[in-house]
Amino acid sequence: MKQIMLITDGCSNVGESPVMAAALARQEGITVNVVGIVDYGAIGELGSIEIEEIARAGGGMSRLTGTEKLAQTMQMLTRKTVVQTIQQAVNKELKHILGESSVEVLPPEQRAEVVEVIDELSENSPLQVALLIDASASMKPKLAAVEEAIRDMMLSLGARQGSSQLAVFHFPGAHSGEEAVLDLGWTSNLDSARSIFQRLTMRGATPTGPALLKVIEFFRYGKLNGHRGIHGTDEKGEGEAMLGDYVV
Repeated sequence: MKQIMLITDGCSNVGESPVMAAALARQEGITVNVVGIVDYGAIGELGSIEIEEIARAGGGMSRLTGTEKLAQTMQMLTRKTVVQTIQQAVNKELKHILGESSVEVLPPEQRAEVVEVIDELSENSPLQVALLIDASASMKPKLAAVEEAIRDMMLSLGARQGSSQLAVFHFPGAHSGEEAVLDLGWTSNLDSARSIFQRLTMRGATPTGPALLKVIEFFRYGKLNGHRGIHGTDEKGEGEAMLGDYVV
């Protein structure tokens, strides 16, 4: 299962539509979830609308949250979408086999058996989550909460019985035309995420759509702009942070 977890305050203002990019991700079997850390007022309202539209187009879920509940929200969305994805696949099989498309129409005993299978698959199926972090200037006060949330999410993913891998991106990059930067390639190593925020600098524009397209590219080819190999790991299988040479 493949997911993108976008963390943003909304209001993209550069490049392709993030809604169209999310729809493309869905076509390629990648679910897009969006966690919105929005401000009050008109800008916050516009950001909230965009956040909901991106998630809907990406077949995922959206939640608006304050920084204090960010970690809890990210973990909840990831888990819920895993269950949702598996339930959709099970319902598709039910329709093919029984002519029915929902677990709810089954007799209670059979329904309980199917739900048990869904729960087991949710816990054991391989999962890849690409975190895409809005690092535009308006997100600067929220960075510490994002960092803590990612560490908590790594622990949550590590507690699953199935294989869980995380990759981390931020946008925009330091250079013109650099829509997204890969900070951490696919890894199951919980310690790998601890250093990626040390030299991250928040800056101007918000190219959410182009950044989503870059993450789709990474899922598709296993690399971003030719900088990393298929697994995004070193010889020991540990993801390495890319921000060590990040210069502003």
